[in-house]
Amino acid sequence: MFSGSPDTFPRLVGDIGGTNARFAMIAGPGQDLVAMRTLPCADFPGPAEAIERYLADGDLPRPRWCAFGIANPVDGDFVRMTNHSWAFSIAALRDQLGLDHLQVLNDFTALAMALPALTPADLAQVGGGTSVARRAIGLLGAGTGLGISGLVPSGDDYVPLEGEGGHVTLAASNAHEAELIAWLATRYPHVSAERVLSGPGLVALYDAHAAVAGVPADVLSAAEISSHGLAGTSSLCVETLNTFCAFLGTVAADLALILGARGGVYIGGGIVPKLADFFARSPFRERFEDKGRFREYLAQIPTWVIHAPYPGLVGAARALDRAAASLAR
Repeated sequence: MFSGSPDTFPRLVGDIGGTNARFAMIAGPGQDLVAMRTLPCADFPGPAEAIERYLADGDLPRPRWCAFGIANPVDGDFVRMTNHSWAFSIAALRDQLGLDHLQVLNDFTALAMALPALTPADLAQVGGGTSVARRAIGLLGAGTGLGISGLVPSGDDYVPLEGEGGHVTLAASNAHEAELIAWLATRYPHVSAERVLSGPGLVALYDAHAAVAGVPADVLSAAEISSHGLAGTSSLCVETLNTFCAFLGTVAADLALILGARGGVYIGGGIVPKLADFFARSPFRERFEDKGRFREYLAQIPTWVIHAPYPGLVGAARALDRAAASLAR
């Protein structure tokens, strides 16, 4: 349940990715998220039109305060999405919607803010390890792109990180991965982590596997590759999924080492939660711990997959709580 002055309600919260925009309302102090709905971004020219459709279809009251996470850097007033065509001014959007307050955050910054509110039922641990209180926490997740963030302790609370870690250069851990990256490098000017660890990246990784193996590749979507891999009906798709999970383990371990994330590493996004038991059996955790002299250090860090249905919305709501608390001081 969320807090703040009644003058800041109703509140609208959102989570806007490269494919879908999710919205919910908070009617008043002490109340939970309601009226959750997902809209395809491609159906609208911008966020204002998507929000107006959401409000109209649900016969919802005009919000006074709003916050949403968006899959993009947020630096200044103007936002242009990396993996979608939306571009807008935050101030102009606030005025167009008649809001008293609008807060736009990077989507994984918003998701990081939700982490302290998640319950054990929202998480599935992969591998061993135990979190250490008041230590840094890592967060990453693959969807339309690759989001990376985290939380750093500050007093009695945490400060969320905002960055673009998904665009770091992808590293190989063995000769086969080096071959895959070399093939990808002939197609793309920069083989970033996101180039492989995302929906489009899964397709690129499948094509790379076929090319390196010297076998024909079917024209498959990311969802089809996942489906065939999970069902075991295509050995190439199974290998692609296993390599995807291994690369994710490498990037997750790099994040844990950079942050000193003894508080644990959380995995969100749209892809990994759908892999379910396959992910738990995949090379992810072994690769996460495979850092030579720091194997023991990483073995003590827990990794969790987030299964909460709307964690980004919870993070946006918590951002508004913080803003309201700052005004009250």
